Amino acid sequence: MVAAKALGLDLVLWRGADGTVNCLEDRCPHRGAPLSRGEVQGGTVACVYHGLTVDGSGVIQKVPALRGCVHEGKKAVRAFTVREHADGVFVYFPSAANPDPIPLTLPFELTGEDYASFLTTGVWACNYRYALENLADPMHGIYLHASSFTLSGGLKEDTVEMTTTAEGFTVARVAQQGDNFDWVEIVTEAGIDYARVNIPYPPGAGPGGIMRVISFATPIDETSTRIFFWRCRQVQGLAREAWRFLFRAALEPRHWEVLEQDRVMLEAMPDDARDHELLYQHDIGVTRLRQILAKRAKLQIEGEDQAATQPVN
Repeated sequence: MVAAKALGLDLVLWRGADGTVNCLEDRCPHRGAPLSRGEVQGGTVACVYHGLTVDGSGVIQKVPALRGCVHEGKKAVRAFTVREHADGVFVYFPSAANPDPIPLTLPFELTGEDYASFLTTGVWACNYRYALENLADPMHGIYLHASSFTLSGGLKEDTVEMTTTAEGFTVARVAQQGDNFDWVEIVTEAGIDYARVNIPYPPGAGPGGIMRVISFATPIDETSTRIFFWRCRQVQGLAREAWRFLFRAALEPRHWEVLEQDRVMLEAMPDDARDHELLYQHDIGVTRLRQILAKRAKLQIEGEDQAATQPVN
C-alpha cells in the first residue's frame, strides 16, 4: 500500500487482486487508524489495529473481532475513482458541481504510440499556484536556467504574446522561437489542467528533435505540491529504444538539475509574494491563469454554498 496526500486529504492506494489500483481516504472507520499501516488481503485492505477490512469502494467487508457485526456491508470510507496511464495514477476528486467523474482526457503525447515518455515527479514546498505560474512564464528560462544543458541560449530581452485556444491559451516569445523555453500551452478546458512545453535539443542529444514536456501540479495542501513532468520525444522503433537508453544513461540528471533550480526558487518565495508584485508585459500568461483559477474558485464556492442549503432527505 502507498500512503499519499492531495488536496489536504490523506489517501491510501493499493493494487487489488485483479491488478486495479484502488484509492480510499486513509482512515479506518472503526477508530480512525491509518489503513496504509495495514495490509492488502485480496481486493480489500485490513486495518492492523483491530483487523477490520474495507474493499475498494469503501464498504466494510469484515469485522473479524465480532461475528455478525452490524457494520459489515456499510459504506463507511470515501472512495475515489482511479485511472492509471503512462506510469501515472490519476484520481478524481468530486465537487458539488461535478460529483460524478468526468471523462479523463489526457494529452495525446501520453496516449498514442508516436511518443516515448518518462515520468519524473517530486514534492515542492510551495503553493501549487507557484508551480503553475512558473510554467506560464516563458521568460524565466533564459535567466533562471542560463547554465543548463538546453536553456542557456537566446535573447535576454523580448516581448511575449498570448493566444486563446479551444483548450486554454498559449504564451510565446515574439522575437525568438526554438532556442529556449520560448513557448508554452496551458490547457485548462480539457477536464484536467496541464502544460505543454517544447525544449529544443541539439543533434547530440539523440533522435526525435525537440523534447516535449507535459507538466501537471497537484496540490498536497496550501504550502506544498507534487509536480509531475512527462519527458516525451516523438520516436519509434530503434530510435525509440536509443532515446530511452540515452535518457536514462546520460540526460535525466540534467533535467533534474533544471527542476531543482525551479524548486529552490519557488520554495524561497514567501506565501504573500503576490501582495508585493509589480507585474509587467511578460506576465500576461500568469495573469490569465490567475483569472481562470479565480473564476473556478468562485463557481466552486457557489456550488458548495448551494449544496449546503439543499434539504436533506
